[in-house]
Amino acid sequence: MSTVIIAIDGPSGSGKSSTARAVAQRANWRYLDTGALYRAMTWLALRDGLGDPSALVAQAESEGILFNGDPIEPRIFIGEMDITSEIRSHRVTDQVSIFAAYPEVRAYLLGLQQQFIHDAPHGIVVEGRDIGTVVAPEAPLKIFLYADLQQRALRRERELDEGVTTNAVSQALEERDQLDSTRKISPLRMADDALEIDSTLLDLPEVVDVIWQWAKERSLLGLPKVAIIGRPNVGKSTLVNRIIGRREAIVEDTPGVTRDRVKYEAEWNGRTFVLIDTGGWEVKPEGISEKITAGAELAIAEADIVLFIVDAQVGALDEDSALLALLRRSKKKTILVANKVDGVNEEQNAHGLWNLGLGEPHFVSALHGRGSGDLLDFLVKELPEVGSELPDDGFRRIAIVGRPNVGKSSLLNALAGQSRVLVDDVAGTTRDPVDELIELGGDTWRFIDTAGIRKRAIHDSGTDYYASLRTASALDRAEVAVVVIDASLPLTEQDLRIVTMTEEAGRALVLVMNKWDVVDDERREQLDKELERNLERYPWAQRVNLSAKTGWHRDRLAPALRTALRSWEKRIPTAKLNAFLGALVAATPPPVRGGKQPKIRFATQVTIAPPKFVVFSSEWVEPSYRRFIERRLREEFGFEGTPVEVSIKVREREERPR
Repeated sequence: MSTVIIAIDGPSGSGKSSTARAVAQRANWRYLDTGALYRAMTWLALRDGLGDPSALVAQAESEGILFNGDPIEPRIFIGEMDITSEIRSHRVTDQVSIFAAYPEVRAYLLGLQQQFIHDAPHGIVVEGRDIGTVVAPEAPLKIFLYADLQQRALRRERELDEGVTTNAVSQALEERDQLDSTRKISPLRMADDALEIDSTLLDLPEVVDVIWQWAKERSLLGLPKVAIIGRPNVGKSTLVNRIIGRREAIVEDTPGVTRDRVKYEAEWNGRTFVLIDTGGWEVKPEGISEKITAGAELAIAEADIVLFIVDAQVGALDEDSALLALLRRSKKKTILVANKVDGVNEEQNAHGLWNLGLGEPHFVSALHGRGSGDLLDFLVKELPEVGSELPDDGFRRIAIVGRPNVGKSSLLNALAGQSRVLVDDVAGTTRDPVDELIELGGDTWRFIDTAGIRKRAIHDSGTDYYASLRTASALDRAEVAVVVIDASLPLTEQDLRIVTMTEEAGRALVLVMNKWDVVDDERREQLDKELERNLERYPWAQRVNLSAKTGWHRDRLAPALRTALRSWEKRIPTAKLNAFLGALVAATPPPVRGGKQPKIRFATQVTIAPPKFVVFSSEWVEPSYRRFIERRLREEFGFEGTPVEVSIKVREREERPR
């Protein structure tokens, strides 16, 4: 999972814990007090009289150390025993530096800390004395918080409940600083890219505000996500256009025009948020409506707030009530919007929507703008300060997809060089997409391990159903799809469907033939024939033969990813493109149709990622000629590993002025 990390380092008594808790609470993130973990180990050693670090680690592993991560009420446990108060005793404080210096203890707790960070769902604030340098060196915001010795002693004295004097605390802190800064293992020091804050003359809110501003400047605080949900044709996309201030969402009177979840960035009264436009939700969807409904449900799951749109002119139908039941189960904050209220009469008739139990309906006319400002005023007041739309961390995103039990998780573990995700022979072990930063071929990549895509995922129920939705979402946010195929078995319809789905999603494509170590010569020859027969449309896909189990040829994946990404983002200059097209048409003109020779006028590349070209012609052009242009484009400019779209637009001859 992608997690934003704020790392706070500093000497004892500088205010790290209070600051980290306040920042985490404001962001609604998790919090980790690494010092509490060392104090817990010290308390355990003192309780059991364990001077040997190996024995201490073994005892900790046996009983287990748990930190709850709650910034409001942080608590730490040894086994089932709450030791939150005990670890703050003067006895533990005096001894913690000694036990913290043991390499065995530091190695054990480092693993616990990094696992805790990895498991945080959105963001986490971590504080301690080696966070930016050892525990989370990848953190995008590192703070070194300090204060003069006297101020730190006063703060620590207030924390202790044993009646010790300020001088005693000051002396203990000075000794602690000396031990922390001179220990051989992970000494206290400021990370090279850390930002300093002297908290001597600053109160807690002032320190938090400084960190908050830095986080905003670095775009680390996620934007709130608002899902627009409702049954078909209630005006969801019209409302989206009204909110974003431009006609971007497609609007027609026909139900079902919007199919995919589409995200738009919107702003109102200085607050920026993400709108998620969805297709119409149906109780018993059929055909393509099944996927549309599934997409709407996924939007609910990922949103921070839901705008529930009801057609005020027809009132609440049974479908609205069924959707309301789903929203209540999701436990997401829901705002009821009564759309198509064009005047006072419609507003009076719409008061019956109070019966839905969502409070006062917000009456709007998305088409004419009536009431939209009041709705947005209310919405921005309800938005969380930090949302779940996390910023892009800049790493290239690679989704590992395939049918169940082809070795996707094993591949990720092989690339990482260690066990990062659960692997089992039972198909369907992975349920949620798992993000991992992995160093491969000299670069860092964000790999997304996904659940296996089943034959009829849309008809699955429960866990498998939502696992399929999350897999589709992971593919949407990826740049390259690594489609894993079991080379030891014949190609299946599922394999082909997944490759097609990747192309339709517009993602760069790398085919990984896994389990190559158990493929004999006969099977390799047979596999080549299967690929040539079933994947003749995808000769451009990058192919890598490897073994996830043994790691054989895993080093070949990085070059294939780079090639696919270069092609995916390649742009051909217009002049060069048209020089190529002119020579191509001159050598091989388009076929005559209906006695007319189509005249190719010019071409332009409209987008990258993936590359899309529009060719303007005087007449309709045969699809075979369009495919011919695509093939020659690939031969001329090299688009290995990416889908390429070539469309023909008929442009009538412009009339000459008289």
